[in-house]
Amino acid sequence: MTVSFDLVVRDGLIVDGSGGEPFRADVAVKDGRIVAVGEVNGAGDEEIDATGRLVTPGFVDIHTHYDGQAIWSNQLNPSSSHGVTTVVVGNCGVGFAPCRPADRDLLIKVMEGVEDIPGAVMAEGLPWNWETFPEYLDALEAHPRDIDVAAYLPHSPLRVYAMGARGAAREPATAADLKKMRALAREAIEAGAVGFASSRQFIHRTKAGEQIPSFDAAGAELEAIAKGLADAGNGVVQVVLNTPFQTWESELVQLRRVVHKSGRPATFTLGVGNNGPDSVWKEALALVDSANAAGDPITAQVFPRPIGMVTGHELTVNPFCLCPSYQALSGLDFDVRIAELSKRNVRAQIIAEKPTDGHPLAVIGRSWDWMFPFGDPPNYEPPLDTSIAAQARAKGVMPEEVAYDYLLRNGGRAKLYVALGNYQHGRLDAVLDMMNHQHTVVGLGDGGAHYGVICDASYPTFMLTYWTRDRQGERLSLANAVRALAFEPAQVLGLKDRGLIGVGYKADLNVIDYDRLALHAPEIKFDLPAGGRRLDQGATGYDATIVSGRVIRRRDQATGFLPGQLVRGSQAAPV
Repeated sequence: MTVSFDLVVRDGLIVDGSGGEPFRADVAVKDGRIVAVGEVNGAGDEEIDATGRLVTPGFVDIHTHYDGQAIWSNQLNPSSSHGVTTVVVGNCGVGFAPCRPADRDLLIKVMEGVEDIPGAVMAEGLPWNWETFPEYLDALEAHPRDIDVAAYLPHSPLRVYAMGARGAAREPATAADLKKMRALAREAIEAGAVGFASSRQFIHRTKAGEQIPSFDAAGAELEAIAKGLADAGNGVVQVVLNTPFQTWESELVQLRRVVHKSGRPATFTLGVGNNGPDSVWKEALALVDSANAAGDPITAQVFPRPIGMVTGHELTVNPFCLCPSYQALSGLDFDVRIAELSKRNVRAQIIAEKPTDGHPLAVIGRSWDWMFPFGDPPNYEPPLDTSIAAQARAKGVMPEEVAYDYLLRNGGRAKLYVALGNYQHGRLDAVLDMMNHQHTVVGLGDGGAHYGVICDASYPTFMLTYWTRDRQGERLSLANAVRALAFEPAQVLGLKDRGLIGVGYKADLNVIDYDRLALHAPEIKFDLPAGGRRLDQGATGYDATIVSGRVIRRRDQATGFLPGQLVRGSQAAPV
């Protein structure tokens, strides 16, 4: 058999991303593209026996924050550990470009507050060999990494770059400011940005607790920037809306106006509260339906499990981190601190104290009814009767006591999971309904951010294991889950050259041992610049992950190949 291809994946069960029925076939790759699907007679320089395995497109995560990690690291994990082959950075309107040297500290403080990335990590890890957004894209392109990266132009840096101190202080933009931001947006899109991102979210604050520059920016400002996308003839608008502090109706009416006046599509994050009626999120989706029916394309991004956080003594937040007696111990080495916390008198003092004012997530971190033990394997749909509040009621004690004692397990390394949203009535049924809606897309992995609070970039493995195989109750079909992870998010961003297994498509693939596929508990690693800490979450069952025809991971381990590229702008589908 003559060598005809760079790579051939043999006899796998092809789940091609279209949502159609899986089928058995070979996949041949040449020069980074899929060149044959079916019975392949020629040989490959490399061959993978996929007998008894799934073969899927590489997954696309359109909501990440690897803006810094993509500069200081060549591994974009956890995402690349979970079959993701393309990520999008710049979400929520925060990032590092455009940026004058004088404003670097401000952008670090914004990212530190909004995305829980330690300032020391960014100070050491960022070379700042750029000022403009096109120069930042060049820096991304020059750095080798395992998977592909695309980037939004973020609103907060743009505003500060265009307006200086007035932008940071959230002063209204003048006509001259709007003209400048529109021109900078056009420049960014023409250089290769996939769109523009902003946040209107009240809880998005700097490390000092101040509102970020993009908060409460006028509708005219969003429209002007979106028109800069229209001037370039490309790009998507991504926004985190200010709900529940404002109604979905008021926020979506403004977003629809931006879409209508600019002619550019938009996407926003949609979640559901743990309590309350279905009507709230259903009304939001009805507004999205109405916009799309009128020719104003808007897509809602849905996270496929609870919007939550992991808490513990090793992490950014725990239920006692704002108690004065706990804070007095915070500077101690970990083992010494745990020894002190284990003393009966210290326990009694901290349990009796009320937390001082602080980070909103730390206050939310005492939501006892929605706080659950977090084990291995992790349970993201835990029964309500296992909550800390339920356990406390059953024992006739305060929930503080149950949480305190649990967190001291495993040498003080035990973790609790707090479901902040998307867990309506203690079930994921509403999430399933939202995922199945015609104008939603799965997203919000947030990889590269919230290093000490969440590890949600693992959601593709959760989708494949829990939603298609392990859940007791209604599930997703395997074909639809893969479509949701690959094809649909790629389409939203106009990346039409990926997300499907077909001739001419980019050779981004996963070979998966479905029966063995498992999601592990998050673990602490100290591998960021300046010795920074992060949560990382691994998986078992990825026999191979392939980017542009190169195997970047084999049997859940990195191979060292770094074929990842900067994706400049939308990509055309194969002819």
